Amino acid sequence: MPIDESLPFIPVNIAVLTVSDTRDMASDRSGQTLQERIEGAGHRCVAREIVRDEADAIEAVLRRWIADPTIDCGITTGGTGITGRDVTPEAFKRVLEKEIEGFGELFRMLSYRKIGTSTMQSRALGGVANGTYLFALPGSTGACKDAWDDILLFQLDARHRPCNLVELMPRLKEHMRAA
Repeated sequence: MPIDESLPFIPVNIAVLTVSDTRDMASDRSGQTLQERIEGAGHRCVAREIVRDEADAIEAVLRRWIADPTIDCGITTGGTGITGRDVTPEAFKRVLEKEIEGFGELFRMLSYRKIGTSTMQSRALGGVANGTYLFALPGSTGACKDAWDDILLFQLDARHRPCNLVELMPRLKEHMRAA
């Protein structure tokens, strides 16, 4: 995955949400892992929150993020499994305008190499709403590392070739301007 060093790095403003009934900031290893990786890559972690596994609470945070022009991307961790309390994908589907199907597909392909068929239990997904990228990751630190290190690190770097998500940011609201 080539990085074109002749191009400027463009920092992205990223918000992190941990979805958990049991975590607090002190015990939130997945949120901390994401924040460290985001900042280590030169981006800004502009918000970090924790909410319970409740679709309405998750949706409220997502809607606040997509209404905030200072947030370019939101990443959630947790609630993407298949148990009764796992409702992050349902909350995402309430707000997404477009799903980025390839994100979930790629995440599960990469995850398969590490955890085998257990990856089928992940409903990780990505999409766009009001010009803001949104990604839902599983709650494990390993899954957060894999998603960041193997996908988002590159797609959120404007220097990544042949293409990346950052270069599309100015065009994400074209349909709104046309209307």
